[in-house]
Amino acid sequence: MTDRRLAIDAWESLFRAQHEVFDEISCDFDDTTLTQSEYDVLLTVTRSDGMTARLRDVTANMLISQPSVSRLVDRMAARGLISKCADPEDGRGSLVRVTAEGAAAFRKVASNHGRTIAHRMSLLDDGELAQLRDLTAKLRKQQETS
Repeated sequence: MTDRRLAIDAWESLFRAQHEVFDEISCDFDDTTLTQSEYDVLLTVTRSDGMTARLRDVTANMLISQPSVSRLVDRMAARGLISKCADPEDGRGSLVRVTAEGAAAFRKVASNHGRTIAHRMSLLDDGELAQLRDLTAKLRKQQETS
């Protein structure tokens, strides 16, 4: 059985580290045309086949509610960063595709953001980074099976 105090200490340390790192890397969006939420949408869409993703997949990767994601996607479509159309395989769903303008804005921010993340995470060696990735994936998988 897991030691309760140790579990709480580990959780608090993980939470505080995430908060501090997030605060540090979020400054990458201070002087850009994209918000962090818009970047997250574009990250999901640009990583998808054909730079097109189902809206439900975008929502699953976001840390905001489905209605908030829908409003965000609509605003991004109005700005010309993405296009949105009906999903031919799911009559209730939508497909989101990055536009040339959205891809260019994403690449501009992603390059700098990637450098900031790599610099911040350079405190860990490659083995530690892999272990961190695997441990956090294990924690996330537990949530998926609950």
